[in-house]
Amino acid sequence: MIIVHDILQARENIEGVIHETPMLYSAQLSEICGNQMYFKGEHLQKTGSFKIRGATNKVKQAVKQGATFITAASSGNHGQAVAYIANQLGVSATIVVPVDANESKLNAIKAYGGTIEKCGTTSAERLPRAKVLAREHNGVFIPPYDDPFIMAGQGTIGLEILEQLECVDVVVVPIGGGGLISGILTAIKQTKPKVKVIGVEPQTANDTFLSLKNNKITAIPPTSTIADGLRTSQPGNMTYPVIQKYLDDIQLVSEDEIKQAQAFVLERMKQLIEPSSAVTVAAAINNKLGVKDKKVVCVLSGGNVDIRKLPYLSS
Repeated sequence: MIIVHDILQARENIEGVIHETPMLYSAQLSEICGNQMYFKGEHLQKTGSFKIRGATNKVKQAVKQGATFITAASSGNHGQAVAYIANQLGVSATIVVPVDANESKLNAIKAYGGTIEKCGTTSAERLPRAKVLAREHNGVFIPPYDDPFIMAGQGTIGLEILEQLECVDVVVVPIGGGGLISGILTAIKQTKPKVKVIGVEPQTANDTFLSLKNNKITAIPPTSTIADGLRTSQPGNMTYPVIQKYLDDIQLVSEDEIKQAQAFVLERMKQLIEPSSAVTVAAAINNKLGVKDKKVVCVLSGGNVDIRKLPYLSS
């Protein structure tokens, strides 16, 4: 498992590349939820999501060891982040994406200098292909979540939350493969263990929920959700033990709840977030956090939205 020291080192390593994102507050959501509601704005992060933190930490390490070609498997945000930092460091990057990847995310990967290859619809399909490409070209594969450098990079969000809101009571985090929440859990639980951390998954992509219920890593069949960044087959071998050790609670939200939360944030807070971010807000709005009169931080993990799909918000 990673420790706080790893996260502090990651913070030094990624300084100058990433933004320290703002802590937002909503009086209206606070009234609705019965808590003081704050929002960690990773949708305002460079490349549009938290992924740049872990990607920068890992790619810098790979380049330091001599890498000149890297690959990644991603539904979009991780790929954008890897393409961006690879381009900044002068190395080539190929990103393996699902065949139904968000068009805006694909365009961003190309804009950051990445080469795109499409493969399947699940992480179980695209991960092996990215690893093959790395071997064929003597390159380095950059995992989306199951890697200590990735986890430590994402954990820097936890450090920032504790500094920006010292008296925080609850932190709510989206769960995909577990890189984000395992990093945040490590930063928070090894620093201020009394702070409660709640994970949120879509009902249709509940692999971590089932894994915790079964007390072992549990894979789910291929699935679909509008929160495409959370569509993983199972939690990571490295991330799951951290989640199992530290996570206080996990909640599931429906597709309709995610849509409504995304629409609410856009309409009332004037913030454009992607569905993967909206799961934390959905859990809060629908009274799934189990707390009242507390200072709650919802992590808004990304804002890379295909604007051509926005009409669904009014359906």
